[in-house]
Parts: sequence; C-alpha cells; structure tokens
Amino acid sequence: MEYIDYYKILGLNKEATTDDIRKAYRKLARKHHPDLNPNDKEANKKFQQINEANEVLSDPEKRKKYDQYGADWKNAGQFEEAQRQHSRGQTGSEFGYFGDDNGDFSDFFASLFGGAEGRSGRQRQAKFRGNDAQAELHLNLTDVYQTHQQVLSVNGKNIRITVPAGVENGQTIKIKGYGGPGVNGGPAGDLYITFVITNNTAFTRTGNDLQYTVPLELYTAVLGGEITIDTLNGKVKLVVKPETQNGTKVRLKGKGFPIYKKENEAGDLYVTFTVKIPVNLTEKQKEMFRELAKISS
Repeated sequence: MEYIDYYKILGLNKEATTDDIRKAYRKLARKHHPDLNPNDKEANKKFQQINEANEVLSDPEKRKKYDQYGADWKNAGQFEEAQRQHSRGQTGSEFGYFGDDNGDFSDFFASLFGGAEGRSGRQRQAKFRGNDAQAELHLNLTDVYQTHQQVLSVNGKNIRITVPAGVENGQTIKIKGYGGPGVNGGPAGDLYITFVITNNTAFTRTGNDLQYTVPLELYTAVLGGEITIDTLNGKVKLVVKPETQNGTKVRLKGKGFPIYKKENEAGDLYVTFTVKIPVNLTEKQKEMFRELAKISS
C-alpha cells in the first residue's frame, strides 16, 4: 500500500495539535474546494486528499494507528486482533488455522491475509469489512431549500446523491456501501456525509422556522397599509395594521424552511418590523409634526 503523508498534505508536522489540524483543514478546504475551482482537476484531487488527511488526523484513534503503522494503518485492527488470537494459542478461529506453537509468525500473518494453507490443505482468507469514509458537503442555505441531486467526489470516485430539502448544518447522513473496499471479498464500508451549510440569505434559520427583519415607514406604521416582502419562495403581500409598534412580530404560517423528509411541510416565517424615523425633513414636514405634537399633548 502506498504511503501518503497526511501531515505533509495539511502542511503540519507530527507534533500538530487538534486545533492546528482543524485550522489547517478549514483553510485548505476553502482554497481547493471544487466549487471555487470548477476547471481545475488538480484542485479537485487536492481537495480529496485534504479531506482524507483531515478524516484520519482529526480522529485520535485513527491518528494513533496511522502514526504507528504508517501505510498499513487501515489494517491495524486486524493485525492487533490477530496477535491477540495468536498469543492465546487459538486455532480454527474465524481467521482460519494459524499453525501450532512452533509455526513461523510470518506464516501466521500470511494465513490471515491469504498467503498460507491450513492443515486441511485449503487456502483460507479472512474477509474484512472496509473502513467507513467521512466527507463534508459544503452548500448554501438556498441549496437545501429544495430537494436536488448533487455529485460528490470521494476517494477519486464521483457519487451522485439526493440532498433532501431541510437538511441542517452539521447533520450527517449515511450512504451504505460507499466507504472503503472490503478485504478478501468482504463488504465495503459506509460513507458518512456531514453537511456544512452557509447562510447566504437575509433570513435567520432556527430549526424549521425563519426570522426576517423588515424596515417599515413611519407613515405606514401609523396609518396601516400593504407592503411586499421577500421570502425564500418568492414575494408575498403583507397587510400592516394601523398603529403598528416598533418591534412588532408577525407570523406567516408555512413560509419557513422545509421540514426534513416531510414533503410539502414547512416551518413558519416570523417577520419583525423596525419602524424607520424620517430624516431630512422639510420645514413644512417639521411644522406638521409640531402641529401633531400640540394636538397630542
């Protein structure tokens, strides 16, 4: 197996802290993200390497195995289990016959990975499930407002997935059988995709609800009227009641964010009005406000 220096990929050394790894990954992932380099195949390859390096080095257990076993770190669990089985003198286990106490230790590993024959004369190979893979999918909030297809590159393979409307930032989904390949015909591992969602809108998302602040002219707040506001699903007209106060909140049912895996269901949109105080008034306008003040007093 070819050795890949994950520390070198992230521009770090083996003394790097967890925080160093996280910062290096975020910086490089942004720089080489396929969406920012659509015509650069090398950037796409580099992005995959960066993801793989982060997956290993950010996980304390995987990092420990990588530091100890190098290129063979993915088989560390099988090596260690095989050693435990051998030290207990077990024979005929799920790994096949490992020889007697006088057997050569290298033959023991050969039998584990398919290079030796048991006493029955049949070659036995242990089957192992492939490693699970981790990946991040960076999307904008508007991208996850509707269900859509997305192509994700993982370990040099393009995987087409369906991104359901309503997924949340940090949410992880499992794609069965798209992880690392199995050993000796064993099943493939699974792929875990974590969504990293950037809010590219003027709305604030809280679960399935959206918050939106709308400036309101003083005259409309006092006298009432009708205004048009934006939603993620287009523009809507909204009736403003007379004498609406600054900070008044209005609920628009079903105009929020789609609910994950619940078709045609959505949260609510909460609109908060901020009343605008007029500026640059003419003398006539000021006089009218003075008259209004006298009447009010």
